[in-house]
Amino acid sequence: MANLKDIRKRIGSVKNTQKITRAMKLVAGARLRKAQENIEHLRPYAIKTLEVLSGVAARVDPDEGIHPLLSRREPKRVMLVVLTSDRGLAGAFNSNICKAAFNRWKELEAEGSEVSFGIIGRKGRDYFTRRNANIRHDFLGVFEDLSADKAGEIGRYIVDDYTAFDLDACDLVYNEFKSAINQQVVIEPFLPIKPLELSDDQLGDFIYEPSQSALLDTLLPMHVEVQIYRALLESVASEYGARMTAMDAATNNASDMIDRLTLQYNRARQAAIT
Repeated sequence: MANLKDIRKRIGSVKNTQKITRAMKLVAGARLRKAQENIEHLRPYAIKTLEVLSGVAARVDPDEGIHPLLSRREPKRVMLVVLTSDRGLAGAFNSNICKAAFNRWKELEAEGSEVSFGIIGRKGRDYFTRRNANIRHDFLGVFEDLSADKAGEIGRYIVDDYTAFDLDACDLVYNEFKSAINQQVVIEPFLPIKPLELSDDQLGDFIYEPSQSALLDTLLPMHVEVQIYRALLESVASEYGARMTAMDAATNNASDMIDRLTLQYNRARQAAIT
């Protein structure tokens, strides 16, 4: 049986670890509340942006042609934009998203597509580097000071690749936030943009100034930025939820271990006395 000094040392070590996990849980919980507020504010805006551009796109004169971001072509070259985190200690948050993206990669290759990646987050970059993936873009440190400007910067890289015909399609792969204990992996077609099918009543009767085509030149890049920003916010909230849950479990496990070690210590002390 371990001596009393060793057991006391182990109890102290576990208690110190428990202090860290409890603090991380509290920090993640506070940040999660802020992230939830951001998502709740942005989701309606993201939906309305798509509705507006869908209405404008439906009114474009066919003789003016199809905007490049709406143009569909055979998906010979597909990019997966994968949203992971820069840090760990978040349960299965990163492994779930990486596995889903990996499986999608292999599905696309089986269909004859050439697949490249745009990776957001160090964990995803490391995962796909080890698997010799074709990483077209990687973005690290995005979540340190997340903003719409950073989302716009990422969006411009993707749009430039698509309009230059370096890509035929692009999917977003991210964790959609449901609750602190529930995050769902989503693989979402991103480019080309698919407008909503609106009824005549939903389309309304508007006079456009400038032309519909000119408006689309502004609305479509804006939509790209908004949707990326939304996915980033979903990912941030999911990460904090997963980390809070993981640290809560770690804190509880530490309590159980302290109880077991304390019992072991008391038995060892009793044995030493008798």
